[in-house]
Amino acid sequence: MLSSSSITVKNLPLKKRLCFLLKLVCFVSSVLIFCEFLIYYVVIFQCRWPEVKGGAHMSKKATSTSVLKAIILADTHLLGEIKGHWLDKLRREWQMERSFQTALRLLQPDIVFILGDVFDEGKWSSPQAWADDVRRFREMFKYPVSTELVVIVGNHDIGFHYEMTAYKVNRFEKVFNFTSGKLITRKGINFVLVNSVAMEGDGCAVCRTSEAKLVALSRKLNCSQQKLNHSNKKCSDVEKLPASEPILLQHYPLYRKSDAECGGEDSAPPEEKNTPFKEKYDVLSQEASQKLIWWFHPRLILSGHTHSACEVLHAGKIPEISVPSFSWRNRNNPSFIMGSLTPTDFSLRKCFLPYESRVFTIYCVAGALLGILILAHCQLLTPPFYFAQHLISKHKAV
Repeated sequence: MLSSSSITVKNLPLKKRLCFLLKLVCFVSSVLIFCEFLIYYVVIFQCRWPEVKGGAHMSKKATSTSVLKAIILADTHLLGEIKGHWLDKLRREWQMERSFQTALRLLQPDIVFILGDVFDEGKWSSPQAWADDVRRFREMFKYPVSTELVVIVGNHDIGFHYEMTAYKVNRFEKVFNFTSGKLITRKGINFVLVNSVAMEGDGCAVCRTSEAKLVALSRKLNCSQQKLNHSNKKCSDVEKLPASEPILLQHYPLYRKSDAECGGEDSAPPEEKNTPFKEKYDVLSQEASQKLIWWFHPRLILSGHTHSACEVLHAGKIPEISVPSFSWRNRNNPSFIMGSLTPTDFSLRKCFLPYESRVFTIYCVAGALLGILILAHCQLLTPPFYFAQHLISKHKAV
């Protein structure tokens, strides 16, 4: 009987230590699960699809059949084998994957557009590195059959104009079924996909081919928008498309002097806003920009490239939205655009992702609290923390 009592006394501290260790494991696990998984649901759950005019008076069934729900994001910049550190890759790709998959699950869009710079090193990656980058992209951005994914080419995917080759363009087109001057029509809405890297205007082979396709598509769209009682003989042999002004999708923004007029919390930092943009590098040239407006008379232009948000009006009436980068490597506050689109109208709303600084703050607070609990358990706290230590000691006595 005596030996049994002594064994119980000896085992009591070990049981308490195991219990305390279990509590620490639960605490750390809870913080990790929240910061690396649940936080994306908490933040994206707050995003709501915008309503188009008349949408409020339509039934839910009519709205779902007539309104196209689109998510637009840009500049994912998946790191490659040359500049990408494995830890950086792991962190950034996990963040983007969780954000994208959570958005698909909660928002259930009809279509997703990625406006270029899918990869960071596509402009110089070897065939093997390219295949590995594509494999990782497909794992991260997988989507259900109910959603369509459309990817636009960017300068980091095929190189700036002086780096662009037919080989790089063709391998991108083969993977993503992308062609400059391609038109896709969904629910009566026309989308024009543009290889803005090929809008150099110097007559290069890729540029000539791209511009020829855009001109031919422009003719189709313009003929389709003519009224029947004003039919033109020049359009008699042209395939008719939905008579809807197109939405232009490209990587480079149209020409603007700088981001000085851009506002919002995700616009360029104040020290960068007044930096003049370089034509054919930061933005399209004035000539190329004017061509696209003349050819298509778009009702909306969506672009990326600058990694910051901006909204400008071209010709006093055509809005262009520059979509910020989707990667935390480029921004503390990434976001994507949610668009409710019809053949005659559109409404856009921004959905912010978790701020990385806030996630870091949660980890710091949790780490500090964890340290205090460990010190209190070991009764090593200094006078300012005697109260916490006293509470733990009191709990032990009980």
